[in-house]
Amino acid sequence: MTVQMQQEAEGKVLEVRVSEKLTREDYERLLPEFQTRIERHGKLRILLRMDDFHGWTAGALWDDIKVMFKHFNDVERIAMVGDKAWEKGMSVFCKPFTTATIRYFEQPQLDEARAWIHEGIEARQEEAPASGN
Repeated sequence: MTVQMQQEAEGKVLEVRVSEKLTREDYERLLPEFQTRIERHGKLRILLRMDDFHGWTAGALWDDIKVMFKHFNDVERIAMVGDKAWEKGMSVFCKPFTTATIRYFEQPQLDEARAWIHEGIEARQEEAPASGN
């Protein structure tokens, strides 16, 4: 499997781990889950872990661009974690395609990336009024 996704912070944070090469089939499988999370939680935060990542197939790259335009305002923060210069460059390249704040972290900074992506979420959840009263 080239993509694994898990939710954290009651669905507000998605940790996505990509490896090898992303394909159109990966997007077709994951996009419904991504859209469901947006509908349920509003703006999301994404921790994108690139482990032995080799980029996209042509079809997957086009799908990625379409997703970025469709969800331009739906992502609040993106923490990109990688170990290659081109991955760091991606964090700059992606900025015009989203209103999200994007930060790049090297692999040894994974804990720092997680702390940044979760920053302030717990406080907002505690402030939310309890339902059912």
